[in-house]
Formats: sequence, structure tokens, C-alpha cells
Amino acid sequence: MPNSPDRPTRVTLAADGPLLVEGPVEVVGDDGTLYTSRRFTAAICTCRRTRTYPWCDTSHRRRVKPGDQEPRQRNPGEPEKGAGGDRTDGAA
Repeated sequence: MPNSPDRPTRVTLAADGPLLVEGPVEVVGDDGTLYTSRRFTAAICTCRRTRTYPWCDTSHRRRVKPGDQEPRQRNPGEPEKGAGGDRTDGAA
């Protein structure tokens, strides 16, 4: 439902993310520039990492480069792989 006198504009604070504002919306930048969004919901950047300021482009998300994946979590009881291969008999 769009904004109306019976229902105020809704702004949602996203943890570690943008402000979500029910649109359409106009944003006045710190230099006085007027930005307009006709979308149903506008995501306004709060971290200033975006390339499309003031709109969020998800630059706040933590990126992992291909080949730089985080280490896989070992399941309980799964043997550790050492430098010598897959030995699980305790020998070095």
C-alpha cells in the first residue's frame, strides 16, 4: 500500500545494510542535489561504499574472491588433514 495520510512512510533499518524506504522517494544530497526514485522500495546507502550514491548497490556486502574461499568447517569427528596427507593413525 503506498504512503497516505492514514499510513506514514515506512523506513526499515537493515543491520549492516541500507535504509529501505517505501517509495516513491526524493533524497536531497549533502550538496543539495535532488535524487528521485519511483521504485516501490528504495535502498539508500549508509556506508558510502556504493558507486551509485545515494542508492545502495550492495557494496557493503563482504566479497570473497574466487580461489580465496574461507576454510571449510570440519565436521565433528572428521580427521584433520596434515601436511603428510590424509593419515589418521596419529603417526607423523
